Amino acid sequence: MAGTASLRGIRSLCQPARQELAQTTANACDAFCQVLADNDYTRINHFISEITRIRLEAGFPLAEVQKAFELFREILIPILVSESPEPLLCQNIEAVNQGLAYTIHRFSSHFQKMHETYLKDYARRLEKDMAARTAELKESEQQYRRLVEEIQDGYLVLNKERIEYVNPAFCKLHGVTPDQALQKSFLCFVAKKNKDMVKQIVTCEAVDGSEPEAFEYLRKTHDGACLPTEINFKPSWFKGRAHHLCIVRDITRRKEMEKKSREMERMAYIGHLTASLSHEIRNPLSSVKMNLQILGKNDAFAGNDKRRLAISEREIHRLENILQQLLDFAKPMTLDLTQTDINQVILRCTELLEIKLNQQNTCCTIQTDDTLPRIMADRSKLEQLVINLLLNALDSATDGGSIIITTAVRHLDTGPFAVIRVQDDGKGVPGDALPYIFEPFFTTKAIGTGLGLSNVKQIATAHLGRVEVADIKPRGTAFEVLLPLVNEVDQAT
Repeated sequence: MAGTASLRGIRSLCQPARQELAQTTANACDAFCQVLADNDYTRINHFISEITRIRLEAGFPLAEVQKAFELFREILIPILVSESPEPLLCQNIEAVNQGLAYTIHRFSSHFQKMHETYLKDYARRLEKDMAARTAELKESEQQYRRLVEEIQDGYLVLNKERIEYVNPAFCKLHGVTPDQALQKSFLCFVAKKNKDMVKQIVTCEAVDGSEPEAFEYLRKTHDGACLPTEINFKPSWFKGRAHHLCIVRDITRRKEMEKKSREMERMAYIGHLTASLSHEIRNPLSSVKMNLQILGKNDAFAGNDKRRLAISEREIHRLENILQQLLDFAKPMTLDLTQTDINQVILRCTELLEIKLNQQNTCCTIQTDDTLPRIMADRSKLEQLVINLLLNALDSATDGGSIIITTAVRHLDTGPFAVIRVQDDGKGVPGDALPYIFEPFFTTKAIGTGLGLSNVKQIATAHLGRVEVADIKPRGTAFEVLLPLVNEVDQAT
């Protein structure tokens, strides 16, 4: 019955499977016949090797092979019973059982060895693949680390506000070492005025996959400076937890460019407005001034009337000076460079203002450096610069005070500079006004346009120089103009 059931199972197989089974069964029969007839195990050994190979490739269970041999026994025994002579029946059945026992035992042993070999080969291939994959991951990690560590922008990983990772650029931007930044609050590197805003943004959770927009704040460096900075960050995963990956970028230069751009736009507007109004203002002023001068020569005006005419004429002259300052400030700066002796410029300017110095009873001391070489500069512009500084010092100096003008050569990291220093003994510049004294139209005086120091800075900048200011203790202010000596000319020539 079992054999019949097995045959019914064979009939249910598809045609290719039935053909493969027929071929395998035929090979098994031939091999077993050789064992029974000649006691030769050569073909059965070959058959076992082939069955083992098929088993490893196809992956069917070992029990299925054993069932196949049992099926072979069930099919063969009835044939032997019907076909074998009675004296040989037991011998033939015993021979079949021995052959099957040998086959199953050898198959199991051979399969075990081949399977172990297969597993070892697979393990070696897997180990080799894992080593290659590990090397690729390591190289990828190293490339990513190099990328993060070599970029110019600061990179950091935040867990809420806590810093989990920083790159060298972040440390350089803030003037700290990695040990001084790791596990610290990011708010330690934010200026006080921006801390609440930054904390609210970096500690918030992302909503519906949205990413926070980049924003600007003032970063605080190790030396206490507060500099404009932009941060761009997005939620991500780091070491299995939700974090923020942040890019920190210094935008000081960009802010300076934006400021210069706004200043240029404002200057262009002022220039346009001044050019439009100068003709409308200057012509009436000239007419009024001329008529006042004519009236001043009339003998009919005397006493207070004469004095009022003189005051009016002086005010007209002051308005003309203001208008001229506006025109000079608004038009583009062009330089007529010639070999210029700065000491001679100083002496000429003090001569021009000698009367005003005497009227105010101010002592002007000149201390020039005779070794100062001539430079390529616009002489008239330098005279305008020195006169503006002297007039500013006169306005600040007390009655009977003093002004000290010095020239010198100063060697800095960027090269040698000619220095013009104008120092007064006035009340000084208020601390809150210092950042704005060179801005156009800013003044602390009751009467003034606020263009004098702005013109000084404009002329110095046009000569690739700069202006510095410092309070003098206990009283006074000193302005220093530094002009580069890169184009110095030997005085002997």
